[in-house]
Amino acid sequence: MPDGESKTRDELVAAYKTLLQTYIDRRPSGTRLKIANALGKHKSFVSQITNPSYAVPVPSRHLPTIFAICHFSKKERESLLAAYAAAHPNQAEREIRQRSERGGAYRTLHIEVPLFDDPAQQHEVEDLIRSFAQRVIRLAGRE
Repeated sequence: MPDGESKTRDELVAAYKTLLQTYIDRRPSGTRLKIANALGKHKSFVSQITNPSYAVPVPSRHLPTIFAICHFSKKERESLLAAYAAAHPNQAEREIRQRSERGGAYRTLHIEVPLFDDPAQQHEVEDLIRSFAQRVIRLAGRE
């Protein structure tokens, strides 16, 4: 890019997603599935937020979880956060850093639920459990 020409938001998002993709690719196979499970999302969501070809940004609230699961080094976290802040200048860098630093202070619980014949019912029950857990955490003042 010529001097004086600034990058577009999409280019900045692609830049941090390229870093994220590189860092995750260095981790063992199955890491994306672990991230998806921890976020309560489908693996395709993780593929979208880690692929620079998609303009879908990574929600800042997911960064601590990603950092914790991937065991990013301090250098990896800092470089990714710097690129993230460049793409999302309105997002308070301090908030992102605080969330990231707390990322290791969380614990993932695995809850067994029965398999339902109806996929919609399965999804509804799982979403209800996630929503309840998030509400309890908010009431406890941790999020």
